[in-house]
Amino acid sequence: MSFILQGSGVSEGIAIGHAHLAAPAALEVMHYLIPKHQVDKEIARLDSAFAVVRKEFEALQKAVADGHARAEFSAFLDLHLMILDDPTLSDATRNMITHTLCNAEWALTQQMQVLLEQFEEIEDAYLRERKADVVQVVERVLKAMLGHPGYLPVASRLTGDSILVAHDLSPADVMQYKQHQFTAFLTDLGSQTSHTAIVARSLNIPSIVALHHAHQLILENDCLIVDGTNGIVIVNPDKYVLDEYRLRQSQLELERKKLQRIKTVAAMTLDGTLVDLYANIELPEDIAQVKDSGATGIGLFRSEFLFLNRDDLPGEDEQFEAYRTVAVKMHKQPVTIRTFDLGADKNLKGSEQVAANPALGLRAIRLSLAEPKMFHTQLRAILRASKYGDVRILVPMLSNIAEIDQTLAHIEYAKQALRDDKIDFDEHIKVGGMIEIPAAALSLDIFMRKLDFLSIGTNDLIQYTLAVDRIDDTVAHLYDPFHPAILWLVSHVIQSANRAKVPVSICGEMAGDKQFTRLLLGLGLQQFSMYPAQLLTVKNQILKSNLPDIIPLAQKIIKADQPEKIAALMAKLNDGV
Repeated sequence: MSFILQGSGVSEGIAIGHAHLAAPAALEVMHYLIPKHQVDKEIARLDSAFAVVRKEFEALQKAVADGHARAEFSAFLDLHLMILDDPTLSDATRNMITHTLCNAEWALTQQMQVLLEQFEEIEDAYLRERKADVVQVVERVLKAMLGHPGYLPVASRLTGDSILVAHDLSPADVMQYKQHQFTAFLTDLGSQTSHTAIVARSLNIPSIVALHHAHQLILENDCLIVDGTNGIVIVNPDKYVLDEYRLRQSQLELERKKLQRIKTVAAMTLDGTLVDLYANIELPEDIAQVKDSGATGIGLFRSEFLFLNRDDLPGEDEQFEAYRTVAVKMHKQPVTIRTFDLGADKNLKGSEQVAANPALGLRAIRLSLAEPKMFHTQLRAILRASKYGDVRILVPMLSNIAEIDQTLAHIEYAKQALRDDKIDFDEHIKVGGMIEIPAAALSLDIFMRKLDFLSIGTNDLIQYTLAVDRIDDTVAHLYDPFHPAILWLVSHVIQSANRAKVPVSICGEMAGDKQFTRLLLGLGLQQFSMYPAQLLTVKNQILKSNLPDIIPLAQKIIKADQPEKIAALMAKLNDGV
């Protein structure tokens, strides 16, 4: 059956391949014994999870009945409800808990294996493949008991055109998949500006989030067309649709190859203004992409990704080697290392936050100052690496002068420790701060007096200014980089820093979005940092831009307060691009 799913495209391009459903980590459960007097409580926990899943299926059935999904999906839901109510799964699981005193998760997975073995004995190929539905039902029940998994393991055997389909992916999951050759990512949850989407864009492959039920509706090895530009997934397309998208794919590849011609060309506007184009990276292995893009420095090394997908913390030597490797490979070009921005949706394994508003909680510099030993280890590693290149320190989520002073004191303490150990480092290493909290943008003078440079993190600046959770797809439509308040804040920071002769850059998503390139140039920005895959597209915009023509329009856009007026002026600014 062929059908179309609509989501939110977070990384442009077209991919054609076969579905690989992310193996549910929830199925990897621990086995432990429970006291006999706890059996009834354990069974009640199981029954509660079954009830939650039953409500989920009933809600999906209502969506089908209301016309929000294809009617054929009703049979799919009926099958899942049948599996949920199958005594081999439900009653047998309760009996196993009672007689073996094992935990509910373990009993459920054991009974799932019994069901799977029964499906294997079915001669009809179609019915035999319905064992995938058994796994999906059990996964839902386990998630109801355990919550979302910390990571998603990947099958060892993948084809060269595999497209990953998952219910949800954390940034750590996406980073884990960097080592696999997926041609696209699809998830039920997520938003365009979540950290997961941002990391997915760094892989330079089409990605779509907020598909809602894709992980249920798509079967393993289904043929898929992923149109990341328009946020469309076509499942099991016919020959004519396949041919059309293959042609589009070839045209996009040709455009990408044309951009390679400007890789070594200086990023200079038509009036002769030179612009610095830096790259954002997560790991030292990303340097190959940086070189291919023609970037002239690293504007943001997201160091927190060294801490993810592991059971322990990276020590000083391990961090030092990672930072040194990047510094050496960049051959004296700037390398800006952001101290770890952990917290919110980027957590250490086993330390997931339960705060009601994790984005407003103990994250980034707040966590660093609360964990001085971990912070000290990282600062020593960065300082040691500064001997090998133009390394700079960038501090995330600063909001007041007290945090700046404490951070600078920690850096000085780390410097003195290295002096005592007779270890060389750059005594004059530059320290900058991210402007991503409105309070920082509105008290900029303090930041400019204390710090050597500024970097605007537009993703969080938009989130905190508009009170919109960037990872919640239900309010994604309210996340608006064109909001007059956002444009004014960005303009205010750029122009204030330029007047004070303090270097300023943007390392958030605005920097890599070609529709903002001319506006940012017109506001006075001369340093952009983005993922390597975005760099040549932005450079192409810069090469075709003339500042005397842009600046008056940019000023009009900042003064406009109506969305329609801003949209019209932006269209005029980008006319012909």
